[in-house]
Formats: sequence, structure tokens, C-alpha cells
Amino acid sequence: MTEPEPDRTETAAHPPRDPDRLIRRAGLRGDPDQDQHFLVDDRVLDRIPSYLPEDTDTSHVLEVGGGTGALTDRLLRVADRVTVVERDTRLAEFLREEFADAIEADRLTILEGDALEIDLPEFTACVSNLPYGISSEITFRLLPRGVPLVLMFQKEFGERMAAETGTDEYGRLSVSAQHYGDVEVVETVPKEAFDPAPAVESVVVRVTPRAPDYEVDDEAFFLDFVKALFTQRRKTIRNGIRNTAHISGLEDPEAVVEAADEDVLRKRAGNMSPEAFAALTALADEHGR
Repeated sequence: MTEPEPDRTETAAHPPRDPDRLIRRAGLRGDPDQDQHFLVDDRVLDRIPSYLPEDTDTSHVLEVGGGTGALTDRLLRVADRVTVVERDTRLAEFLREEFADAIEADRLTILEGDALEIDLPEFTACVSNLPYGISSEITFRLLPRGVPLVLMFQKEFGERMAAETGTDEYGRLSVSAQHYGDVEVVETVPKEAFDPAPAVESVVVRVTPRAPDYEVDDEAFFLDFVKALFTQRRKTIRNGIRNTAHISGLEDPEAVVEAADEDVLRKRAGNMSPEAFAALTALADEHGR
């Protein structure tokens, strides 16, 4: 039996909520010390959900860091159901009051707690203006879910996620993120789009999930090995392997050096593609563990 389509009549009949009015109704100001910067630019808010890939399943969208609900309001216009994770008790209570109708209609769930600690539900996509202080940790909690992500980051972080091999921005973050999907910076957002304004510009990043075109038998070891070699990014791969066994977990780094091709050993981490890292990881797994 097919479930009935959710009724979005009321949402569609009203214009999107004004972000500044939401802040006034909440009676709260963003707190930079608590990593709270509310997105208040209507045009950016309206565009963010549109960055989801065209074929995205929007039956259940997750939002991390709901704030005063400006993005939540836009997500309810495109998704069947939305779950918001909000750690600030006052904001969580405001969201329950502001969106009482959507909650009653079983289209919105507010989870109060830390997104790094609580059990996340199953979801089909995630669209969020993330708290910047937990960008890395929450991103790598979301990436293995294998669903489309549209996330707001500090500009430098987002550009590093999407960086190509051989560029200055390319690093551990680039390899690790691109292991899970295609990463694109889709919009740069000025500081003035937030209240209070952060110290740096931001970017919206889209991650379209896909399986890597290489094989990794032990994903945890792959990620640890990449991390280890990038701690020695100015050194050759030969020296990186030798110097980072305490990070990578290799028991016999010298055996890996002896088994690897000389062309690889002369390279530096910043010039190694994800595929090259995967091949070297397989070699390290075979000879060094």
C-alpha cells in the first residue's frame, strides 16, 4: 500500500519565513563564541536546497544546526520529512513552537543534542549550515552514509575538500572526502550574509555520492595511511612511510619501502591521486602489517 503524499499546501501558500523576523521572534542573537552564525540572506537560503542533485530522494532530509529555522523552512518546501538536530536548548524549543504545525503533521522532527554524539536517524540527504567548529568531525560522520550532501563551510575548508591533486589546497581532507563522492564548491557566500558576520567567507559544497573507481579492502587503514603521509607532506613518500608508522599502524614500514616502486617513493603526498594512495595502501597492507 502506497503512503499518502505529505500535505504541503500550507507551506506553499505562504512565502518563505523572513530570517531576520525569525531571529526577533526567537529573542536570541547568534553567539560567535558558541559557533552560532545565522544565515540571513534570503537569496542564499532560497538557493541552497536547489543544489541537491536532480535525482535526490528528498523523502527525509537531515539538517544539522537548525538555528532559528530559516533553512528549515526552505527544506520543508522540498522534502517530505525533515529532521533537525539542534544542541541549543533555547533554539530547539523555539523551533518546536515556530514549526508546531509541521511537527503535528509528522513532517518535522526536532532532535535536541550534539550531532557528534546522538544517534542520527536514517536519512536520504543532508542540507546544513554547519557549526564551523565541528565541520570536519560531522562531515566524516555524514560522508559514509552515501547520500547527497549540501553543506556550508568556511571557505578554506570547503576549497580543501574539493581541491585537485597537485594544488596547494590538496591534502588529507581532499583525498578522504573525494573517496566518498564528487565534491564541488557551488557557491561562495560573503560574511555579510550572516548575523553575526563570521571572520571569513563561506562556501556551499555539494557532495554527490559514488563508489570510488579503485578498491580499498580496509577503509579505516586507508584513511589512517593517507592521514599519516600528509603529516609529512613536504617529505618524499619514502620518508613519510618510514616516519609515520605510529600514525598509520604499520609494523614493518621498511618492508613497504622495499616493495614500492621508486617512482612512487620519490613523490610527495600532495602529488598522489586518491587512486595512487589506494594502490600504495594495498601494498602497505600486504607487506607492512
